[in-house]
Amino acid sequence: MTSVGQVVAFAGVIALAAASPGPDFAVVVRRSVVAGRLHGMAAGLGVAVGVFVWSVSAAMGVAALLAASAIAFTVVKMAGAAYLLWLGITALLAARRAGTALDDPDRPREQARVWTSFRDGLLCNVLNPKAGVFFVAVLPQFVHTGGATADVLLLSLTAVVITIAWFSTVANLVAALRGFLSRPAVRRSLDALTGTVMIALGLRLAASTTP
Repeated sequence: MTSVGQVVAFAGVIALAAASPGPDFAVVVRRSVVAGRLHGMAAGLGVAVGVFVWSVSAAMGVAALLAASAIAFTVVKMAGAAYLLWLGITALLAARRAGTALDDPDRPREQARVWTSFRDGLLCNVLNPKAGVFFVAVLPQFVHTGGATADVLLLSLTAVVITIAWFSTVANLVAALRGFLSRPAVRRSLDALTGTVMIALGLRLAASTTP
């Protein structure tokens, strides 16, 4: 049975991992700037669902395939790299169009666009094999692989709650500055910066090797 101390320690590890700059952070920030608080939080929720998937997969031994199989790791990482490159190119194109993105807030079908933000966060995390390897390395420190279902779900939900809390905070902070960040000159610079960062992260992921 997982103790309270183990849950707290696990929450601390997840909080540090969530706060580390990376693709998930870049996606949440961009969605918050492009479409507002709700979209940033939707992207953060997508990341959290990805975290849940990796956590459960690690407990079931599925994610261990990424660490053990070069082929599995390569397939997932190339898909993730391609998605990051696509997001980066989209941001650069938005910067070229003077900050007017394809998903401008004035366009209709708000619910569809919220789903797009959720999808971006989910795929960004799920298609990052390093997230899976992270849980393969961390989760056994708190619960044995194949351990009690209740323990696995408890730690997985803890990871989800911490991730949602962090990225909701990020989305709200960025949204509070949206008036300034949405100015054409600032928006162009931000789109160019986030696009460049995402492309760099995609290339870095593509060049990574199995741990």
